[in-house]
Amino acid sequence: CPESPSSRGVMHFFKKNYEELKKLNPDFPILMRTTENAMPAITTEIDFTEGDVIKYMLQTGKFKNTDGTLSQERIQAAKDYLKTDWTAMENARWNVPGFDPERPFLGTEWRDDPSKKQALSDFIKLKDEASTLFEIVQSGPNQEYKRAYNSLLMHQRVDLWCAGPKEVEAAVRHLVMLGQRFNKREPDYPEFITEFYPGVEDL
Repeated sequence: CPESPSSRGVMHFFKKNYEELKKLNPDFPILMRTTENAMPAITTEIDFTEGDVIKYMLQTGKFKNTDGTLSQERIQAAKDYLKTDWTAMENARWNVPGFDPERPFLGTEWRDDPSKKQALSDFIKLKDEASTLFEIVQSGPNQEYKRAYNSLLMHQRVDLWCAGPKEVEAAVRHLVMLGQRFNKREPDYPEFITEFYPGVEDL
């Protein structure tokens, strides 16, 4: 809410830094949405993968049975899934020139083709193993995986009720670090900044 005292920190940070942020990141969308009686917050979009969700579930003990005990079966499946050789799978995916098993032609069952099945045997093995493990990971009670995914998505938002400029800046830095880690985004620094070294006098 732009008129609320609780939003002053966010409004101040946005008005003070928007122009500079856009100059440093001209292709990066920065948007402020305002409405009455809304809690001030900063959100971003992070490209969490299935592996990120599984790591989060392992770290926070989300693989639980209905009686509250940890499911060793799903924990082991999760660990094995994270060991999947995705590079080898991607390389084996293109063993048939001009054909992509992830996007086959409509109406065709390519696994019934002996030549394709033989050429793509490594891809099939790795793909089927990963799919089986992922099914086990998702087999928990009470939509365990979906709830964990939604919980992880909440890390994209930082509520800033009555926050000052320093708290807002800290929140922005936190989300930028997450974006660099998960989205593999590199800041679009101008040339003069990439050549600047702290402590060196200007020439």
